[in-house]
Amino acid sequence: MAGNTLEFNDGTFAAEVLESATPVLVDFWAPWCGPCRALAPTVEAIATEYVGKVKVGKINTDQSPGVATKYGIQSIPTLMLFKNGQVVNTVIGAQPKDRITQMINAAL
Repeated sequence: MAGNTLEFNDGTFAAEVLESATPVLVDFWAPWCGPCRALAPTVEAIATEYVGKVKVGKINTDQSPGVATKYGIQSIPTLMLFKNGQVVNTVIGAQPKDRITQMINAAL
């Protein structure tokens, strides 16, 4: 992943996301997904903007199907915001940056 965006997988998800002291925005994506690729620069911009406030990462649903199955991901991209190990908000599809930042700001 580029810049401030982290990469999560089935093995690191619990430690990196569920046990995180700060909120975590997780982008469920796959390399073949056009809307996922279109959303990537927005996710990176958010990761840079929220450094130190929110952890931002991506999880490839093809390589880590366990987490995607656990959270019922049926459409990608799906963005889930976790706080204290719980999902506090979810958006599906390539959303505009302001919609995503509103979701984050509401949880801070």
